[in-house]
Amino acid sequence: MLKQRVITALILAAIFLAALFGLPSGYFSFFIGAVVLIGAWEWANLSGFSAIWQRSLYVLVILALMVGASVYLGFEGEASPRLNNEAIRDLLLIGCGWWALALLLVQGYPSSALLWGHKGLRLLMGLVVLIPTWVALVYVRQQVNGAWLVLLLMLVVAVADSGGYFAGRRFGRHKLAPAVSPGKTWEGFAGGFIANCLLALILSQALGLGLIGILLVIMPTSLVSVLGDLLESMVKRHAGVKDSGSILPGHGGILDRVDGITAGAPVFAMALLATGVFSSGASV
Repeated sequence: MLKQRVITALILAAIFLAALFGLPSGYFSFFIGAVVLIGAWEWANLSGFSAIWQRSLYVLVILALMVGASVYLGFEGEASPRLNNEAIRDLLLIGCGWWALALLLVQGYPSSALLWGHKGLRLLMGLVVLIPTWVALVYVRQQVNGAWLVLLLMLVVAVADSGGYFAGRRFGRHKLAPAVSPGKTWEGFAGGFIANCLLALILSQALGLGLIGILLVIMPTSLVSVLGDLLESMVKRHAGVKDSGSILPGHGGILDRVDGITAGAPVFAMALLATGVFSSGASV
């Protein structure tokens, strides 16, 4: 199983890096869009719609919404799009607002399932999880040094996850959300956050940028990425499944691998938009 997980992870990393650095920013959005559509296929199943035609219909709805979002953003499929920042901000605000509400739902589980447990409502949840993720990654990639910024986003989410895992194993005593994910602890949560603060300090020194500005981007992204993991765990627990899918041998589904990114990406993009900390052209 471990060998299978490692092989799958290496293949995924190679495909992602090739798309990230090999495709122009506009075409990278199509790659991310394909990933989002696979996520939509899995989300429909988590929502209780297991028939192929039902899942296919949901994928088409997500596709139509991405096309609509593209028109709103001013993206017409060109290699290097110039996006409407006001439209970006509007859609990112929806995504960030959703994750503020998601925090309350996770905290209130299982009682909160009365508010979102219906199959149709879970489908709606998928819209505000998936579409802002796509918008955020499209926006980040089209920035100066956008490929490196996307990689930084992935690194922040990975550091929060890995730091949380090791700190939780060593110091974990107090459960973070026992009804949702019994293995997560407040100590692990703090460990991931501290690890990302150290990452911000390293970046500040390496790039010659202000530490406060970098912290304003990295800290909220680190904090909310944990919420993405918890939300998917909550939905899977309600659906009675262990993984979101089986497309990735040894790893489960696409959503199992990108849950932290779905929450972290809109917050990361909004922080970039608000602070402009990496817009000076410094190599990231």
